Amino acid sequence: MLDYQQVGEVAVIHIDDGKANAINHAFIEELTDALERSRNEASAIALFGRPGRFSAGFDLSVVSDGGSAAQTLVAAGGSMLKTIYSHPQPLVVGCTGHAIAAGALMLLAADSRIGTAGDFKIGLNETSIGAVLPPFALALADDRLSKRHQTAAIIQAHLYDPIGAVDAGFLDLVVEPDALMEDTLAEAARWQSCLAQRTRVTRLPLERRSSNTWRRSRDLKRRSVRKFQTFIYSRGPCGIVGK
Repeated sequence: MLDYQQVGEVAVIHIDDGKANAINHAFIEELTDALERSRNEASAIALFGRPGRFSAGFDLSVVSDGGSAAQTLVAAGGSMLKTIYSHPQPLVVGCTGHAIAAGALMLLAADSRIGTAGDFKIGLNETSIGAVLPPFALALADDRLSKRHQTAAIIQAHLYDPIGAVDAGFLDLVVEPDALMEDTLAEAARWQSCLAQRTRVTRLPLERRSSNTWRRSRDLKRRSVRKFQTFIYSRGPCGIVGK
């Protein structure tokens, strides 16, 4: 599923399960191990999906059934996303295509995100399929998405094309498919060269702020989450007006 190579000081990670790159326990374990390996072998990370698919999010065969198996997978996915977000080395994503649900959250957790041009969808579709974003996802979305797009992206489950994803905040840049690899590696190298101590010191307060938000969100009482769900479904996706 996962291929790890080294190009200079950049760890190049390709995720390819031959399908939609659904996030399951094997996905989480392999990516987490690769990120840990990069700590000792590299100075920056470039992360790619498979052609046409970055990731379709959590494995629906697990999460659609609900219950303890779904909760365990979502919790593990949340830990993976926090690992990506707080990784000490710069992590640049080359988004190779569709990035839906938790796949889009992986984009939000990265330091820099470059997408490939094409007929692809990027976004958080949870409310459109009767699901609710977990607290860690809401914290990431609040941290990285444009305030102008938060109602559409989070509540209305709008899926963006790559250009729209830049305006919304899922991506930073869109390039032609044949330039994605080169430009992502160049961005990772740029981050590597500029991530001196002064840059790291600048990043730490931002990470602490979001980590505190993440922790507070995780500690919400279950009844608060149920009230949020009831509010969403009673108003409908077009009934809430953003700030």
